[in-house]
Amino acid sequence: MSSIWKKILIFTAIAGLLTLIIFFIFRLVPSPPLNEIKYAQATLSLARKNMADKYSKKYYREAVALYDSAMISWKKENERFIYSRNYDKVRKFSELSVKKANQASVNSKNSSANLRTGIKKKITTLNNLVIDINDLFKRYPLTTETRNRISKGKFLLRESEIAWDKDQFLQADKKITEAEYLLTTSYENGYENLKSYFRSYPEWKKWAENAIAESRETQDYSIIVDKYSRKVLVYLNGTKKYEYSAELGKNWVGDKRVRGDKATPEGRYTITRKFERNKTKYYKALLLNYPNDEDTAKFIADIARGSLPRSAKIGGMIEIHGNGGKGVDWTEGCIALTDREMDIIFKIVKVGTPVTIVGSMYDLSHVLKR
Repeated sequence: MSSIWKKILIFTAIAGLLTLIIFFIFRLVPSPPLNEIKYAQATLSLARKNMADKYSKKYYREAVALYDSAMISWKKENERFIYSRNYDKVRKFSELSVKKANQASVNSKNSSANLRTGIKKKITTLNNLVIDINDLFKRYPLTTETRNRISKGKFLLRESEIAWDKDQFLQADKKITEAEYLLTTSYENGYENLKSYFRSYPEWKKWAENAIAESRETQDYSIIVDKYSRKVLVYLNGTKKYEYSAELGKNWVGDKRVRGDKATPEGRYTITRKFERNKTKYYKALLLNYPNDEDTAKFIADIARGSLPRSAKIGGMIEIHGNGGKGVDWTEGCIALTDREMDIIFKIVKVGTPVTIVGSMYDLSHVLKR
């Protein structure tokens, strides 16, 4: 064998040996868990798509923290000598991150579904509450503050419905929670006020029964004004003959106390004068004997007790008159009917016809059922 071939064989053997040595050297270098890290990244990305960062914050934050720990461990190991690196912690943190991210996704889906259902139930409940508020308090003189709270509650309720339709459940939940507080507290305050007002019902009932009985005994007309239902009821011979919708003073709840309080009085009165069209600005009018002796005595007692200032003046000129039909309470304390209705009543009543004004012909339980 020539020297050239010997050299070739030796060179080939050395090259093979070096290749084998290099192979084993790199074979012994620890490999970072790239697949595990990529899988952890993908799982976190999926959790975000499932909105786990909003609906499962605890698990999502834990998953992110574990992934960050994996990255920190990886960086530390890469700073070590190549043969002394150990990626077990990186692998462990990556696997735990995947587990928490999957847990966050599942929890997010469940939480989102539960929130969706819960908000929908609240929306339905509050819409029913709004119906009750409208039925009970649409023309009930609540305070301006309470009216504003109801308006704001209705607005937030509508906004929560819009957010719910767009699957923006956290935003919907925030708005529905505030709407629930405003509407619920407003209803409770209004109901307590209404309940307090209806404590006078036993007296109203007695007045109304006496008025009907008197109509039966005298075989004549008698008028009952039901303030809460806004009704003027005309009885003849103890039987209801006419029923008309009425409009009252702006502050009709409770009894009239002073001049200018815009309250419609409660009590038993009679018609003292009849004004034709050219004698009143309200088409036609029936003047009542307000204040009567009972009203005057109560007014004097209130001043003596100090519940009214000594400068207070008792009101007057309470009438049943025309120009009604506006659909709102607008008078200074009078009872307004349409002109056509006034024509009918004006013909059949006379000076001396009794007019009984009550808060309600029905008790509160009956009113709430309607």
